[in-house]
Amino acid sequence: METLSENRCFGGIQGVYRYRSQACDCDMTFGLFLPEEARDGPVPVLWYLSGLTCTHENAMTKAGAQGWAAEQGIAVVFPDTSPRGEGVPDSPDFDLGQGAGFYVNATRPPWATHYRMWDHVATELPELVVRAFPIDPDRQAIAGHSMGGHGALTLAMNLPGRFRSVSAFAPICNPTGSDWGRKQFRAYLGGDETAWARHDATLLMGERGLDVPLLIDFGTEDQFIDLLRPEALAAAIAARRRPATLRFQRGYDHSYFFVASFMEDHVAFHAEALWG
Repeated sequence: METLSENRCFGGIQGVYRYRSQACDCDMTFGLFLPEEARDGPVPVLWYLSGLTCTHENAMTKAGAQGWAAEQGIAVVFPDTSPRGEGVPDSPDFDLGQGAGFYVNATRPPWATHYRMWDHVATELPELVVRAFPIDPDRQAIAGHSMGGHGALTLAMNLPGRFRSVSAFAPICNPTGSDWGRKQFRAYLGGDETAWARHDATLLMGERGLDVPLLIDFGTEDQFIDLLRPEALAAAIAARRRPATLRFQRGYDHSYFFVASFMEDHVAFHAEALWG
């Protein structure tokens, strides 16, 4: 693993690191904020998954998570959203290819060799982070924005017992019923829609529910709200009768201004579960 940068940040360290990913068959970069408490031993960790067109850097520099995480004494990991580099397939469409891995393991050419973001985020990167840094593997939480919110929800529901809490900002809630999902799943996974179901938070909620605290925020002026389909997930939560907090924030859109405005709430929400 190569250290690209380490900067003092709210009493802790914001680092950026690169390593050779076997899952994605390319170099992968991630950010990691370690609070000051990490000097004394392992700390809880919040995974933050970013959305379409993002790298590890967007949330790391725009979401304002580090200050709130420092107050709570928790680490934050910022993975990338897709494989990158020479020889990695891409698309002229912003919502497919590099920057749009959708947190799935692709099975169709030309994507299958590199686009194994599920394995990268669910297994490979957590094992590396726990091995290399003072992270408590028994105290993990996960959050995400947009495509990353989709990833956070589906990882939490497919990996019961891994995360103590899950939250999302404007997640893609029902990708099998949206152009932000059907297009990508067909490209990455093929035409068999039964293979898509494990990557749809609404379908997963209806099938198995979620047994950890859940917080989701949407903006009432989100320009992509019809693609996110919050009403589908809300109906599934109600039908399953699962405890959850879904909030519609008046006047906010889909941007990082929205994310940063409510990041304090989300970090505090996770800290309660991680330290409880």
